Amino acid sequence: MEFMHTKLDNGLVVVGERNEAAQSMACGFFVKTGSRDETPEESGVSHFLEHMMFKGGRPGENIHQQFRSIGAWYNASTSSENTIFYGRVLPEFQLRFIAQLTNLLRPALRKEDFETEKKVVLEEIAMCADSPKATAIVKGLKAFANGHPSGNNVLGELESIEALERDQMAAYYERRYSPSNMLFALTGAFDWGGAVQQVEEATRGWPVFKVEREYPPHHCIHQTHIAQNDALSREHLRWYWRGPSCQDDKQRAAEVLSSVLGGAVGSRMYWNLVDSGLAKSASMGAYAADQYGFYSARAECSPNRAGEVVHKVQDIFRDAAENGVAHDEVDRSKQKIASSLVLRSETPMRRLTPLGIEWTYRKKYLDTDEAVNRLLSVTKEDVEALLAEDPFAKGTLVALGPLETLEI
Repeated sequence: MEFMHTKLDNGLVVVGERNEAAQSMACGFFVKTGSRDETPEESGVSHFLEHMMFKGGRPGENIHQQFRSIGAWYNASTSSENTIFYGRVLPEFQLRFIAQLTNLLRPALRKEDFETEKKVVLEEIAMCADSPKATAIVKGLKAFANGHPSGNNVLGELESIEALERDQMAAYYERRYSPSNMLFALTGAFDWGGAVQQVEEATRGWPVFKVEREYPPHHCIHQTHIAQNDALSREHLRWYWRGPSCQDDKQRAAEVLSSVLGGAVGSRMYWNLVDSGLAKSASMGAYAADQYGFYSARAECSPNRAGEVVHKVQDIFRDAAENGVAHDEVDRSKQKIASSLVLRSETPMRRLTPLGIEWTYRKKYLDTDEAVNRLLSVTKEDVEALLAEDPFAKGTLVALGPLETLEI
């Protein structure tokens, strides 16, 4: 692997991880903007704007046909933190693929396209409302955020999208989509010099302005929310607690801890809840974001067992805090996470997001070998140091289902 990076005169950073053995190349624009950067009046505009990018900049332009004509796989995604436009293609089509990606980020935002795509976004919101899992996540993140912008709904609300105007979207684009707030990343078998020259020429005329993200404090409170829904037959439980951010070196220990307690198979939550038949499913993860992070656990069960599930989860976390974790638990979890990390890094497309996100948040290059070594260096003592901070003493529990009350 060979890493290279540069910063263009307009502030756009370009990074690349070249792998001469690869048979493809992947690249994408990472824009540091998402739902946490929206005002209440424009809730959902980041995701809506992602849709609008694919409507083209010139009348009659068919973005999808242009990508398909070179056999490219392409996509985009919006989160609370970032909006990413990315894809993969054979190396011989690098020039045309990068040209199409850069063109993608200069949308016309035509009124007629805006009104058409608004219907598509409203349909997505309706589909999300029909999914208990998605609804529980949205309600849980909002309750846990307690007013912090990280709890903003990525899709937005029906009311905000219905009221959103094209000029509001244009204003958001004009204050967030500066080259200085973007990263262009490449992985696989690419031509570095050609890519840098092309991106520099294509973005030279883009307006440059200062973009900042606000970092208000997060006031975590201990709370339980009951979201009663008679249409559901099962109870969907979601827990949230504060955790390390992307910039915190404790992030890897937090991943191991969450795997020990709630990894999909073989964790304490698995043996106590799923294997015992108490819950249909249960798991936990550590989620690191920009100057913000959290642990989240989930369980799905029959309503008449919800109280017992909550007590069992409390017992699992209390036992970990009081008695720590075992060496073999830590070792198994590290190997499981490391294996997943290596498997996810086997292709240029799978390496693109880790490369881009690492540089966006930490301004560092971390190859797969070093990432694995850092993970494997986590010790039992590192994990127990996190437990010593008592991270699960105060958090949010959301129960979505037929129950009107939860006896805990």
